[in-house]
Amino acid sequence: MDSKSKYKTKQRTLLLEYFENLEKDHVTAADVYLYFKENDIKIGQATVYRQLEQMVDEGILNKYTIDANTPACFEYIEKAKCHDDICFHSKCEKCGKLMHLHCDELKEIKKHLEKKHGFFLNTQRTVFYGVCEECSEKNFNEKC
Repeated sequence: MDSKSKYKTKQRTLLLEYFENLEKDHVTAADVYLYFKENDIKIGQATVYRQLEQMVDEGILNKYTIDANTPACFEYIEKAKCHDDICFHSKCEKCGKLMHLHCDELKEIKKHLEKKHGFFLNTQRTVFYGVCEECSEKNFNEKC
């Protein structure tokens, strides 16, 4: 058996099905556990966390650790928007939404940092903080 392969357990199958049918880009382990709890599907919280980490190790999920105050997000690689491309992230400081940024200008900044400063940026962990369009419009409309 390949060292990366894992036994097929009922819980693992449930988690894979969850990610295959997931509408969102990113979820936390708490989101996953809450989904199963709300749907009366018996799976322990520790099992969810353990299985998610194993799936990251196996290359099934991406894991994004944004900052010390935010829980890690998981993304199913089959649906990943950052799978084969340089991808930065932005996080809304109001609603907490994590978004992918595919931007040629940012790629140029990455190249500049490498060429001129000898600094190799990890784009999977690069996060820009600000306010998303939705929250910005909401805030503007509340002031009117």
